[in-house]
Amino acid sequence: MSTSTTAPSRLHQETHRRGDQKIPTRYIQWVPVAPSLKRPNWLRTKLYDDPRVERLRIMLRAYGLHTVCEEAKCPNLNECFANNTATFMILGDLCTRRCAFCDVAHGRPSAPDPEEPERLAQLVKSLGLNYVVFTSVDRDDLQDGGAKHFASCIQSTRDKSNNIRIEILVPDFKGKIDLALAALSTSPCDVFNHNLETVPRLYRTARRGADYQSSLNLLLAHKQRCPKVATKSGLMLGLGETIDEIKTVMRDLIDHRVDRLTIGQYLQPGPGYWPVQRYWSPKEFEYLEKVGYAMGFEQVSSGPLVRSSYHAGLNDSRTNQSRP
Repeated sequence: MSTSTTAPSRLHQETHRRGDQKIPTRYIQWVPVAPSLKRPNWLRTKLYDDPRVERLRIMLRAYGLHTVCEEAKCPNLNECFANNTATFMILGDLCTRRCAFCDVAHGRPSAPDPEEPERLAQLVKSLGLNYVVFTSVDRDDLQDGGAKHFASCIQSTRDKSNNIRIEILVPDFKGKIDLALAALSTSPCDVFNHNLETVPRLYRTARRGADYQSSLNLLLAHKQRCPKVATKSGLMLGLGETIDEIKTVMRDLIDHRVDRLTIGQYLQPGPGYWPVQRYWSPKEFEYLEKVGYAMGFEQVSSGPLVRSSYHAGLNDSRTNQSRP
């Protein structure tokens, strides 16, 4: 397979560990054994034979940039690339965490690339985007968790693209929240996103290294610093959670002044990862969307193929239009 259609990280298994290479077997053994589940029809994605998909891949390689779309094997990649959208992943393609649900590679990351903000800003301008999402790997090795680099990417992009709206999907900045938010406040974003991912009962195995309350505190702390910036979070269903646990998490997000919510179905990225415990139906996702609006979220996207940044710009436009 050519390098233009394969994320470079997938060509270097010796340094970019995935699946059972990165996740200790004992973690997955803690998961209740579930029967092999057949993927339902509503989770089938449309194939796109669109030259724009390959064009965007080639541009990413030329600029030396990464997307979480490719690194995490997102099911919506072809649709988003065909529509000239992507979620850019900064600070490299090696994560310091070993989350049992995530296909981003684990390994020893290099120092942040000081030229990445400029290259990213130039690509965003070349694509003519008016809404962009930046995310990153976890960088527990950095003093501020990579927050200054986020700020540099935001500022460089604003310098080159007037009136652009920027959403950032950040890690939890473990133990470095005050330092990280101080750095981010130098170049404010338009939407601040941090995913809780799952219910607190499943954190020990599915989201090792993270802390549920700390993630909630991060979202609230940013809202207190930047009250006009929308806060956002996301959940995956199918890891073994219950409907009551999901509702409790949703209420916790409301209590911590989170404005927007995404809910989607977890899909096991490959062998060695957390197995799907259940496929939630489209009607159940619709129900949770109604519950979310009733609780007070200003915007809820809930569906089997919804991901944290899926249609983010479109949903943001709808929300802005509905505001007085």
